[in-house]
Amino acid sequence: MLKKQVAITLLFITLVSIVSCKDEVLPKPASYLRLDYTEAKYVYFENSASPFAFEMNSEAVIKGGKDLGFTISYPKMKATIYLTYKPVNNDIDKLLRDAQKLTYEHVIKADDILEQPYLNPSKKVYGMFYQVDGNAATNSQFYVTDSIKHFVTGSVYFYAKPNYDSIMPAASYVRNDMQRLMETLKWK
Repeated sequence: MLKKQVAITLLFITLVSIVSCKDEVLPKPASYLRLDYTEAKYVYFENSASPFAFEMNSEAVIKGGKDLGFTISYPKMKATIYLTYKPVNNDIDKLLRDAQKLTYEHVIKADDILEQPYLNPSKKVYGMFYQVDGNAATNSQFYVTDSIKHFVTGSVYFYAKPNYDSIMPAASYVRNDMQRLMETLKWK
């Protein structure tokens, strides 16, 4: 009888040892969505009614708007760049204040606003590029002018709730396109 109890106990210990010897279960680490975009290819855009021309991403869709403005859409990213043109009629100070005010209205939600001046005396294009970090409605804005006749503003908006971490790859991609647009803009 004692041999039978010892045998059952050894069998039980052996089974428990075999069943309990599994790899330790660990929670999966947090994963992040990886968004890769094709390398941008730029094309020259010129409209006969518009007093300016520029280079834009060939994947974007451009539409003419009112008052010589344009919308440049990125359907895959659900983003749009809005370009607005205004003639300068001895009111350059007001146009500059309005453009700067539009940017700094986002300071409530923005973590930081970086200003990058732009000067191209050979093309008579002068302006400012703003990178808005944080959960603001727009992540990038700019204005350019020749200070005498022309004034153009641009801003990008995403059709999603502003969550900077989740749209950062798309925001960076479109920001690069906006900078290229601003740097290649020329007056006609």
